[in-house]
Amino acid sequence: MAFAETLATLPAIDHLAAIELLAGAHIAGRIENKPGQAGSVRVYHALYQEFGAIDARAADKGLRLYGEHTADAVANPGKHPNIDRLLALAAGGEPLAVRLINA
Repeated sequence: MAFAETLATLPAIDHLAAIELLAGAHIAGRIENKPGQAGSVRVYHALYQEFGAIDARAADKGLRLYGEHTADAVANPGKHPNIDRLLALAAGGEPLAVRLINA
């Protein structure tokens, strides 16, 4: 399934302004619900709902959800930072907590 088709199956994110990813008390990343990032907010939100955090299991599923963009991220490191983060987690990176920022 293409990424656009996958997104249509994920929970809505209209109520979110952003998602913050936390490594302990430190903000390790922030994904804004705006054009160019909204798809990632939707993926990370769905992963958080299913797994309660972004860990290796969540990252593996997220990489599948990103579909064709995952192969592009592997071929072009730095082009897709939200996928790069999942690749690092899938390879044994420290899990991240999630803070939802309401709109």
